[in-house]
Amino acid sequence: MDRIAQAFSRAAAENRAAFVAYICAGDPDFESSLAAARALLNGGVDVLELGVPFSDPLADGLTNQQAAQRALESGMTASRVFDFVKALRDEFPETPIVFYTYYNLVFSNGVDAYVQRAKAAGLDGLLTLDLPPEEAGELIEACNAHDLRTVFIVAPTTPPERLVKIGAVTTGFVYYVSREGVTGERDSVAANIPEAIALIKQHTQLPVVVGFGISRREHVAEVAAVADGVVVGSALVNVIKERVDRRSEIGSAMTAKIADLIAGVQR
Repeated sequence: MDRIAQAFSRAAAENRAAFVAYICAGDPDFESSLAAARALLNGGVDVLELGVPFSDPLADGLTNQQAAQRALESGMTASRVFDFVKALRDEFPETPIVFYTYYNLVFSNGVDAYVQRAKAAGLDGLLTLDLPPEEAGELIEACNAHDLRTVFIVAPTTPPERLVKIGAVTTGFVYYVSREGVTGERDSVAANIPEAIALIKQHTQLPVVVGFGISRREHVAEVAAVADGVVVGSALVNVIKERVDRRSEIGSAMTAKIADLIAGVQR
């Protein structure tokens, strides 16, 4: 059983949803970002989702756009992202790490070569935001060849007939984007999540996680009651943003934040 499957299996055995945490790798700099990631992993996060800094992050709201910009300005590169994963993998050998990325970053480096390098660094899966499964043949082939899991997105607007295709090519977990639009903190959880999860599960036996707009412990608890996993991103990125001028505080602040949020996954 791979690390992603093990993480969800452990969570299910403990009668809870898995907690998936997102930060942008290298935000606001390499070492401060590592401190944030370590705080999350030591805090009990089940899956770490790393944003790969990109100059045109179309699916991201302002919070995550600014995080990517800070990372790029600090000198984060496509190559250093692999170094980032290696540093975490050496320290945390069991927790799955997934890239949240855009296809240009994969394609421009050669799809097979990119996937092979990601696997060697210790990555477990790829979520490529702007690559629909109908056009992902080369990536799927490379991931299968190098034993890297694929993650595809389902949106509220996804027609039922497309769920068949998404379920057929996903090998890690299905990511349900609970809101139309971009990432960002919200005051409330989106409606119709239970119905959407039930529909998705008609087409896959893999875990279904829910993200976009989940930013408080009560949001986590509401989603965890019906989903296999809960994704929190912008609320964690804002912990970093608020301490860009006090970077030594990022690790401890992230520890406190994740302790509050992760309490919501218990059913």
